[in-house]
Amino acid sequence: FLVEESGENKVACFIKAPAIALENLKCKIVNDASSLVVDDSEELVSNVISVECSDYEKTIPFPINIAIPFTSCFRGNYREIMVKLTDTNFQSHYLTPISLEGYQGNHKETFAEVKIYQLGVFSVLSCLKKETFTVPKVGLLQKLSVDCRISFCYDPETFSSPAPMQLKIQPVEPSLVSTLKARHDMYHSVVSTSALVYVQHPSAQPFNRSIVITLPCPPNPEKKRQGDETEHARAISATMKRVATAYHPRAVGASARKKGENLSDTLKLLGHRNKEEGWKVFDDVIIQNARNGLVSFELNEHLESFVVMRLSFVLENTYLLLFAQALEEALCSTMANVILYRKRENPYKIVVLLSASKELTCELQNLHEEGYFGPPEPTQQFPLREGEQIHFRFRGNIFASENGKDFGQVYRLIFHSQRKPRLELHIKEVDEFGNHSSPHYKGTAVFYKITREMITKKWEQPLLYGEYQHQSPLCKLALTLPKHEKLINRPRSTKIISSDSSEAVWDSLLYWLAEELAEDNTSLLALCLPVRRSVLQLVRLKCPDNLTHQIYELLCCWKKTLPRSADKQQLLSHYLRKSGRSDLSEELRFKWQNEVFT
Repeated sequence: FLVEESGENKVACFIKAPAIALENLKCKIVNDASSLVVDDSEELVSNVISVECSDYEKTIPFPINIAIPFTSCFRGNYREIMVKLTDTNFQSHYLTPISLEGYQGNHKETFAEVKIYQLGVFSVLSCLKKETFTVPKVGLLQKLSVDCRISFCYDPETFSSPAPMQLKIQPVEPSLVSTLKARHDMYHSVVSTSALVYVQHPSAQPFNRSIVITLPCPPNPEKKRQGDETEHARAISATMKRVATAYHPRAVGASARKKGENLSDTLKLLGHRNKEEGWKVFDDVIIQNARNGLVSFELNEHLESFVVMRLSFVLENTYLLLFAQALEEALCSTMANVILYRKRENPYKIVVLLSASKELTCELQNLHEEGYFGPPEPTQQFPLREGEQIHFRFRGNIFASENGKDFGQVYRLIFHSQRKPRLELHIKEVDEFGNHSSPHYKGTAVFYKITREMITKKWEQPLLYGEYQHQSPLCKLALTLPKHEKLINRPRSTKIISSDSSEAVWDSLLYWLAEELAEDNTSLLALCLPVRRSVLQLVRLKCPDNLTHQIYELLCCWKKTLPRSADKQQLLSHYLRKSGRSDLSEELRFKWQNEVFT
């Protein structure tokens, strides 16, 4: 099934069914509704596909096969690819792909193929891998396939009858713990955490006996360092200790114990029996250290989720609960930035996109290669959950259009960590006589954050202009447009001096000069321009791999610092001579005097 997107035919999906059924099927891409098909810990990796029957009097001979193309940047051992089917009432079912082949006929791509028994809205998701097993009456030692270090030991008669179990493991990166500690000093004592474990116990049978759970919780690096130093000291003084033991055995033993006591950590179990009850600290659960960073403990009740925290010193339970909440929220969100860049050759064409902060540098490099540059610079980073939306509109004397006709609309970007939400827009001035005291038209792009809870459950998602009046903006980006030179019929005796024309002339001269200097690999410092060091750093960040653009941006920054009355040509010629480029100084003077600007 092909659909038209951005003027091109794109493969939506492949459906294998009897010919008479295919004639009655209608397929379309409904990415505007993607917020409605994802939950926390799920990542969308495909288009959202709606498959309907065009003739409701016809019956479809189920089952039929559908294959949906997807792109997954990373999966890891803890995640798996699933297809989610959502019906018109927003009830969802998860389907395990029968194939993840890279070909459908002659079409090369990665596809998730499933067998379906009903139509609806389909999406391919990267989900936490579900471990399913049944605990028999005779007991069970279950090691998880996602991480064999995690195990659940059920003694005989733990349950009165066979009990099915479903587990998911959410790993916690050490960098995430460090980030939370950096934001709040009160979390300083948190050394590390185990993975976050989610457990479903469908039979809800009570525990007749405690179960033993073992899972990794990284050790204190300070403890390991001190332990290594202790071992080194022991090796050096081995002979002395053997002699001392013969005379003072009790003293040496006491000394060794004291050294170990300084290295002790505190281990705490946090969890919740259900989401309504919230997080709780289980002080009565004794957690023991095992070798190689493993910890184990006994549990005599069912918890929907739990995590073990390693502390360097005792922390109040109130702060532990706050940390658990912050950790759970951080695991479900990604730090992101909004980028608004314009085409260098055409400042009226802009691109707006959402980028995960960890991929920002790579994203900016890709935009530079496409010919897009700032200003404005990307926004400060902010957290976004999967499926949350950024709505934006333009204020001031600039507005935008997606098709070049309908201006003044509200636009939407939906965040999915493994997809690249992006819009290419055309901008223009609202009032050509506005901003009369400035050489530019000025406007602002205002961005609003829309959480999943704020989105109505409707497959049609219209954008309403006035629904943000009572909402504070998430961020703003200022932008400008150069003014046009107006052609006015005047008497020949009237001399017209156009500041806009002068600006265009200088832009042309500076870009020519930047190209000439870049050919000789002239460094920015060698230009001897009186600019701050911070300006040099900013220029290098904006155009990291293009020396011509770096020099051009530096020259533009220098020109902006000059008063209107300054003789720019004479000053620039002076700095070129000072930099050892008298040839370019003379050529610049010749171009300026003879009005040769290309």
